[in-house]
Amino acid sequence: MKSCGVSLSVAAARRLSAAADEEKKMAAGKASEPEEDAPRLSAQESDALARVDSSLFGDQRLQEDGASMKALLVKAVRCYEALILKAEGKVDPEFFCQLGHFNLLLEEYPKALSAYQRYYSLQSDYWKNAAFLYGLGMVYFHYSAFQWAIKAFQEVLYIDPGFSRAKEIHLRLGLMFKVNTDYESSLKVRPEDSACSLTKRYRAAKEAYESLLQTEDLPAQVKAATLQQLGWMHHTVEQLGDKANKDSYAIQCLQKSLEADPNSGQSWYFLGRCYSSIGKVQDAFISYRQSIDKSEASADTWCSIGVLYQQQNQPMDALQAYICAVQLDHSHAAAWMDLGTLYESCNQPQDAIKCYINATRSKACSNTPALAARIKYLQAQFCNLQHNSLQSKSKMLPSIEEAWSLPIPAELTSRQGVQSTGQQSSAESWTHSSAQPPTQNWYPSPQKLQMRQNSSGQIRASLPNGPSLPAHPVPRAPSCSAPPLANGPLPPSVGNNHTPGTRANGDVPYLHPNTLPHNCTSPGDTRKSQHLTSAQGLQKGLGSLWAGPNGDRTLSSSASADGGPHNQVGLSATTPSEPAVNHLSSPSSTSSPASSSSQTATSGAPHGTAPTKESAALQGNGSTAANHPSPDRSPPAASADNPQLSKRSPAAGSRANHVHPGSSASSPTSSPSPRCAVPAAVVNGSGGGACSEDSRSPLKLEPPELCIRAALKPSHSSSTVSIYPTSADVLKACRNLGKNGLSSSSILLNKCPPPRLPPPPSPPLAKDKLNPPTPSIYLENKRDAFFPPLHQFCTNPSNPVTVIRGLAGALKLDLGLFSTKTLVEANPEHLVEVRTQLCQPADENWDASGQRKQWRCESSRSYTTIAKYAQYQAASFQESLREENEKKGQKELSDSEMTSSETVSRRHKGPFKQVKFGTNIDVSDEKKWKLQLQELSKLPAFARVVSAGNLLSHVGHSILGMNTVQLFMKVPGSRTPGHQEHNNFCAVNINIGPGDCEWFAVPEPYWGVMSEFCEKNNINFLKGSWWPNLEDLYEASVPVYRFIQRPGDLVWLNTGTVHWGQAIGWCNNIWWNVGPLTAYQYKLAVERYEWNKLQSVKSMVPMVHLSWNMARNIKVSDHKLFEMIKFCLLRTLKQCQTVKEALVAAGKETIWHRRSRDEPAHYCSICEVEVFNLLFVTSDSYSRKSFVVQCQDCARKASGDLDGFVVLQQYRMEDLMQVYDQFSLFHSFPQLSSLK
Repeated sequence: MKSCGVSLSVAAARRLSAAADEEKKMAAGKASEPEEDAPRLSAQESDALARVDSSLFGDQRLQEDGASMKALLVKAVRCYEALILKAEGKVDPEFFCQLGHFNLLLEEYPKALSAYQRYYSLQSDYWKNAAFLYGLGMVYFHYSAFQWAIKAFQEVLYIDPGFSRAKEIHLRLGLMFKVNTDYESSLKVRPEDSACSLTKRYRAAKEAYESLLQTEDLPAQVKAATLQQLGWMHHTVEQLGDKANKDSYAIQCLQKSLEADPNSGQSWYFLGRCYSSIGKVQDAFISYRQSIDKSEASADTWCSIGVLYQQQNQPMDALQAYICAVQLDHSHAAAWMDLGTLYESCNQPQDAIKCYINATRSKACSNTPALAARIKYLQAQFCNLQHNSLQSKSKMLPSIEEAWSLPIPAELTSRQGVQSTGQQSSAESWTHSSAQPPTQNWYPSPQKLQMRQNSSGQIRASLPNGPSLPAHPVPRAPSCSAPPLANGPLPPSVGNNHTPGTRANGDVPYLHPNTLPHNCTSPGDTRKSQHLTSAQGLQKGLGSLWAGPNGDRTLSSSASADGGPHNQVGLSATTPSEPAVNHLSSPSSTSSPASSSSQTATSGAPHGTAPTKESAALQGNGSTAANHPSPDRSPPAASADNPQLSKRSPAAGSRANHVHPGSSASSPTSSPSPRCAVPAAVVNGSGGGACSEDSRSPLKLEPPELCIRAALKPSHSSSTVSIYPTSADVLKACRNLGKNGLSSSSILLNKCPPPRLPPPPSPPLAKDKLNPPTPSIYLENKRDAFFPPLHQFCTNPSNPVTVIRGLAGALKLDLGLFSTKTLVEANPEHLVEVRTQLCQPADENWDASGQRKQWRCESSRSYTTIAKYAQYQAASFQESLREENEKKGQKELSDSEMTSSETVSRRHKGPFKQVKFGTNIDVSDEKKWKLQLQELSKLPAFARVVSAGNLLSHVGHSILGMNTVQLFMKVPGSRTPGHQEHNNFCAVNINIGPGDCEWFAVPEPYWGVMSEFCEKNNINFLKGSWWPNLEDLYEASVPVYRFIQRPGDLVWLNTGTVHWGQAIGWCNNIWWNVGPLTAYQYKLAVERYEWNKLQSVKSMVPMVHLSWNMARNIKVSDHKLFEMIKFCLLRTLKQCQTVKEALVAAGKETIWHRRSRDEPAHYCSICEVEVFNLLFVTSDSYSRKSFVVQCQDCARKASGDLDGFVVLQQYRMEDLMQVYDQFSLFHSFPQLSSLK
């Protein structure tokens, strides 16, 4: 919509001119009255003002006009104000909008805010006006009310992705996210939107290198150097495509470079970095060794070798490699910082302090203030520890002085004359230090593990194998020589120039209709000094946008734990293993090829790692929903047995009524039939306003006839399309509606309002109802498990969570197939993502210093294998046994020296031990895990991974962690942070045992409240890692289900339930998602699909693709579900038709490209929205058959005439029309036995 803003301004200017003419006539007829001194706009001035709106703010054209434009704006403001005053405010709302634009351009921010708010209160469909939302966002940005500015800017991009100032919006969003410490979102500023347009430069360089390689008789040295630079550029430059393709291409180039020049130590080093970033540890090590053989004195290589060893939990080898690095280069800041991190992780703070001090002395260290703060923090912690306790602990590593003088083992330093010999030697060296003890010593018996748990079910206050000092990631200067460790130290204040909890949103209200100030002062002055060094300068345009907070992005654990939208938990998720064409890797913190690569060796996840639940909340939540009516909350038919609740819990534990499905008295009732006259809206269930269409969002609307309200303006004939006519009628109605090809300009129906956070259910619950009993159903036999009402009870929206007790025994499931011992025997080298966390009580979450409770749940990511994690699990158990024996001997002394309150205080204030949580273990490969997957087929159909009644089984391809099984290996204290499942799907979790897990759950209608809490704590609800404070929830009247999951128990998480959990004992869990074939599930999945689009988060479930597959594969008898699916098909059909019409008009042909079997759905590689049928692929990627897909909006931003793009068509319109016409409501008939 170019817009709405311009067309509205034209109308307002014309109305103003007409009003002025009318005023002249009236004045001529009243000669006796004194002539008012009111300014009047000429027709020429009105025409000039018709082209003025908020999008001109900071525009160079406005600056060139100078004083004349300013004088015109001042005159217009006086004229508008006089007219509004004369009409006593009873004027067209567009006058207020234009008045806000004029005041914004004059930088009269209080007046602009007042006018915008008045327009908001008078104009019901204000959200259609992109220029208004942009202007309002600029005013909030001026006042540093960043949360409201973010909301306004996001709505602009949602309703009009092609808005003329979209690039500036992206830059300002990036700056505000950085100030709010949401680094993951900040880094997502698209490369095309950067002022410097680095993408074009990199692509030009790439083309130049490739052109050079085509030269005949190119000297070997030149060819090797060119391939080396080309490969390294692909590895380090994010703008050149998605991570998987870039890394693959980089490795190919470097290998060819080594073929031309095998003696290049630099090429071997670069190749090692590439292998390390994709998880090929042994290949990386071999390459590093070759690099040392070719260029021995390389501190960079030794530092990278140390990083590899440290990632593989080989601290002694890592120490020796780091020592080699700093001995070769005494001022190697990266090596000193990594060495300090290593010492700190081994609980040797004195040596860590010395290393950090050496790092600060290096001229290459750009993080001196951060390291100084860390040093001060460690020194303070060190002084607080008891001296005798430190002496009693044996050191894991030699001190820095001892390590400096130790001889380096021959296998680390000896040069290899022959490559094969070198590879064999390095491989042996790599595996030597990780020799594993006999298998039988690793696994404590289940009886011992059960004995290790307290009878109360509480988590032990301390766990083994973790440093007693809290550790944060260390920020460091970007350097191509050494990758930063993911779990390095960082002072709590580094990179955070915004104090959590202090915001200016209370100073500048966001569009309250009943409280609209006309004379606004400048609120938020206290915020300006905290966030921006030159807030006024940021208003002028793109050039000054980079003058924001000067803190560089730091690799803190909270930041690194947010990988993306893939998971809904606090673990940072890695890119799902979909085709590389569908998504981009996360942008690096710097645009330099060398510096951006400095993070890959330690934090780069191997390609194909699945984004999952625990990585979703350990990573980031990938799902949310729009407004919808909360379902009726009838009391559950089955109550539950809750664990001992916290003292602060407002309700005491209730009596448990365990339900047996076979008993008639407790049989759960099914949810009421959804056959109602007016189905709920697909996107905004609040019912306010008529929903309509946006061709970019085929899912967010309900059928038009379901949205019509009485007493509204009659709609045009072209704006209501029934879902019942044939597809031919639909296409005929859609034809020739727009010729410019922009989806926002080719709209058949009105747009739908952007989704909003749902309000909390009303009235608030009483305090004694905030700890409801968790529904628990006990199974005695297989018949109970397959009893139909069990399925109905679990999927009833009134039951957010259900615990099915004794499932494994009733179905005779062999859970031993998922035990640690069996896993090691089956696939010992299988990849495991490891989250390093602080062990804390389950109902509390403290910062690393133990001084303050917080919502942010910090963790760092690394990778290991099943065999190595199993070894850690066993060592953790043995260490816990030793600690308990020591405590028994000191119990009497402890009781006499301190009171119980002192003990509790000391437990709370830490320092907390670290625990390692093994997560995201993919068990989808039927060849590797055949027995395990076959065992799960014993489950009832509604809980199986694959079944006809599971929506996710109709996607047509694997979505790792959703329609495939994932495994989690835990020690006490392992946490899955708070999240909702991707696209609000249901989830199944089975505890393998032998330990227990504690769960917390909040009903779906309260997710808006949870999101607001995250926002108050500067955490991204969808992608951040957070652990709720129960006191905050109870104060906000949010009910919390709390229960214990024992071995063999199945936890069913219903649609949209917010949940988090922690392991009490040593255990494994398996997990997958399920989509019941209900209107409620589909509706909430679509709502989250649209909310994700607003928040620029990728939806893991391609709802358009799924809807078409459902229309092909299933018969729907639920009228409400049928209406929603049919309307999605209608909108998609219209979108395909309008896009094809625009392409034909532009002379752009489509290329037939039939979908292959099991081909994943496609997403835009820029904005990550789903792309259906018509794929806009860059010509370069098409020639390489890598297919980098973009949506139409992003493609036209890059090239208005689509030059450089190939459009692929995956479905013929005739096929889509046939599916649409054949999808009809299926009428099921009752059985004869029920007729009388």
